[in-house]
Amino acid sequence: MNRTSLSFWMTVAGTICWGICFWWMRRLSVKQNFLLDQLRDQGKRIEKLSKIEHDLIKEVHPQVGEIKEGMEEMMAVVKENAKAAPPTTNLKRFIYVPPVAK
Repeated sequence: MNRTSLSFWMTVAGTICWGICFWWMRRLSVKQNFLLDQLRDQGKRIEKLSKIEHDLIKEVHPQVGEIKEGMEEMMAVVKENAKAAPPTTNLKRFIYVPPVAK
């Protein structure tokens, strides 16, 4: 094989490799675009759900204040009842002290 035919076949091989590389990169690009479209759609769905959740929280928010006031009243009643009722058991707490080695 002389130098000219070697050069020709190397050029043919390089052109084939370039074509394969172009096809491979195009394939990756199509997959990436598909994935980006899916992510974009997912982001839109999340935004829609977040807006709905925000609207629900705005509707519930005034009720949260009422519930908090009711809880404060209940806590006051429980504290009064706890002060009025004597403790049922007298538990003593013991602290374990290990013996000192000599």
